Amino acid sequence: MATNRTFTMIKPDAVANGHIGAILNDIIAGGFKIVAMKYIHLTETSAGNFYAVHKERPFYGDLVSFMTSGPIVAAILEKENAVEDFRTLIGATDPSKAAEGTIRNKYAKSIDANAVHGSDSDENAEIEGNFFFNQFEKF
Repeated sequence: MATNRTFTMIKPDAVANGHIGAILNDIIAGGFKIVAMKYIHLTETSAGNFYAVHKERPFYGDLVSFMTSGPIVAAILEKENAVEDFRTLIGATDPSKAAEGTIRNKYAKSIDANAVHGSDSDENAEIEGNFFFNQFEKF
């Protein structure tokens, strides 16, 4: 069942490059409402827990290291058809293959430093949002 919410993170590379405001502007201009948001620095434990599904993959250690390299912005977004529409707005994981005007096309530097995370399903959007936000932090 489709929901109207998705989860995103502005990753350490985009934060370090000063793109928080521009990315949030693109999100809002894309018709999304921000219903929860926080600026945090992930610990190795919290990043490891969030990406636990990838623990056995060869890139896991580098991913955890990257995600703890600086602060991130976590947010829950609301819009009709949120997951699919947000994935379209951010573009392909590899920014060289992302459509012109997408967030990753504009702000990402590489497939690893790809500026933003976007949930890939309604189920994962709920799980990921609940990882970062409790019921009192969602509006």
